[in-house]
Amino acid sequence: MKILKSHFWYHKSQRNGIFFLILLILIVQSIIVFGNFSSDDKIDLNSKQVLAFHQQIDSLRTIEIENRKPKIYPFNPNYITDSKGEQLGMSIKEIDRLLTFRKTNKFVNSKSEFQKVTQISDSLLHKIAPYFKFPDWVVNQNLNSSLKGAKQSYYKKKEKKVSTTDINKATAEDFKTINGIGDAFSERIVKYRTRLQGFSIEDQLKEVWGLDKEVANKVLSKFTIVDKPIISKINVNTATFKELLKNPYIDYTLCKKIFEYRDEVAELQNISELKNIKDFPLDKYERIVLYLETE
Repeated sequence: MKILKSHFWYHKSQRNGIFFLILLILIVQSIIVFGNFSSDDKIDLNSKQVLAFHQQIDSLRTIEIENRKPKIYPFNPNYITDSKGEQLGMSIKEIDRLLTFRKTNKFVNSKSEFQKVTQISDSLLHKIAPYFKFPDWVVNQNLNSSLKGAKQSYYKKKEKKVSTTDINKATAEDFKTINGIGDAFSERIVKYRTRLQGFSIEDQLKEVWGLDKEVANKVLSKFTIVDKPIISKINVNTATFKELLKNPYIDYTLCKKIFEYRDEVAELQNISELKNIKDFPLDKYERIVLYLETE
């Protein structure tokens, strides 16, 4: 009894506190049990405000979906890559047909010819054809194709004198004396020549974007490399990534491989060591080393 009595032996203020706490607990439980917390207000899901809110959400969702779709910019269909073709909705076979056709050094010069080569459907052609961007000479040729002898008249020009036969000194006006070369191509040739610091190999002319091989041969029949240009070379062992990337024949992937190889061997003793790099484009070696040295 003494043990039990010790647990219940409180003075008056303590007992009052315990009674107050019990009373407070009972009040709170009564409120929880018997209280009505439900709301009589009901939301009308067909009200104008709710419908307008849903319409706004739908419009925002539509805008977001459109923004996420990959945008297509004008492009030359002759240079479609695998990834670009997939983005346009072309099948692997359709892309391969185009690549096989291009390996024969031929170009598609109209949307109908593009469909004939790739065999894409009319619906897909209708979808992507508005983004086709052919070279200027092709566009002009197609505009005049309905006229008799349009192709011959396009290339026919009066013989004009040139200031030089050196392709590295010829002006844009000189290049325009060639049948098939207009303002756009003459400026493009000069611009590409500047980027290369001058033509060191005659076939570099054929790298000018959109320039037809036949027209390029006409240019080379009139203009040749008289004096090779003096190219400012950079040391492959000390060049920065940005400097090496300025090489017109080195893309990001190849640049990265060169740097990885340089780190591996510490220093290239001879520029020919570049050939030791895995997947190095040997067909471009002679052009790449025009701008590099190891000293």
